[in-house]
Amino acid sequence: MKSQRNGAAAAYLGVILITMVRLSICTAYSGQPDQNKPAGQDFKEIQAKAIKGDAGAQYALGVCYGYGKGVAKNEVEAAKWYRKAAEQGNADAQYSMGWCYQNGEGVEGATTEAVKWYRKAAEHGHILAQYSLGWCCQNGTGINKNLAEAVQWFTKAAEQGHADAQYSVGWCYGNGQGVATNCVEAYKWAVLAAGQGYEDARKLRDDMERRLKPDQIAEARRLAEAIKSRLTPP
Repeated sequence: MKSQRNGAAAAYLGVILITMVRLSICTAYSGQPDQNKPAGQDFKEIQAKAIKGDAGAQYALGVCYGYGKGVAKNEVEAAKWYRKAAEQGNADAQYSMGWCYQNGEGVEGATTEAVKWYRKAAEHGHILAQYSLGWCCQNGTGINKNLAEAVQWFTKAAEQGHADAQYSVGWCYGNGQGVATNCVEAYKWAVLAAGQGYEDARKLRDDMERRLKPDQIAEARRLAEAIKSRLTPP
């Protein structure tokens, strides 16, 4: 994939998004912090619920350990609690287990295990897991390379607004990778990703525009706007 972001860059962007989401999990799970509580009280409440088997609390506890929120950072403990929640079907935790295995955080790295957990979360509609599974399928990481399946998972994440996935599925349509070449579809997805500031998508959009007739461009923009409208809250 000539202009596709390499794995390291995509992983870096993933870390930023994951961190932004996870750092709010501990507080969000137990409500807004009470300024009158002793330090660490929110953590203790989450821990107590997690020990009783609450999957949401188990995932939140994993986040606390993973990012040192209310407790010393401990990636092994984080992975342990992610696993407990994941085994109960918590999609966020399943995705987190995939991330841990792919990056060797708290567990020994194992890409086949990463794919297993990404797939479980992706099948529950988890947007980051869908993109990650598509990336693994595209690159043959932890699974036999399968471009058609990669397009399927990229599309699912793209339809939920994931910019990397929108660019990836657009690139696949533009280059006939895993799907028949379709410049209208490529342009549509490139427009959506470019609208989120994805620089490579702007280049893809401009390349596709040179290949299309005005009526095809208008149709692609209409399709893109329909997706954008569906993703935009009323």
